Amino acid sequence: MWKHEAGPYRGNRRIWRKQRHADTVDGVVVGFTGPQARPHALAVRLPDGSVALSQWLTSVPATRIGERLAGSSAARHGRTLEGDLYQVLAVDGPVVEVLAGSTRHGVVTVVRTR
Repeated sequence: MWKHEAGPYRGNRRIWRKQRHADTVDGVVVGFTGPQARPHALAVRLPDGSVALSQWLTSVPATRIGERLAGSSAARHGRTLEGDLYQVLAVDGPVVEVLAGSTRHGVVTVVRTR
């Protein structure tokens, strides 16, 4: 919660604003859910080494990332720490820029491929 710098402090918080915090980081695609040609979500290795599933991809990013994954083989299945199942790529995939939210439920949103 924050208020404008010049704004007065009042116990009434209706003048305060809520702002969610999210950092943009680079992550390596290590897997996916759905069909490889047009994945539903990506398993991304974040800089801290953890693997998280992204939010569902819209059609344009899914098609573009699917083209980059073409020719890669999915070796086996893996699970994130939350227990989400995904297909593991035999070789690490492309680097993607993601918004890694720091809210109660960490949300990873793919912004673009590098």
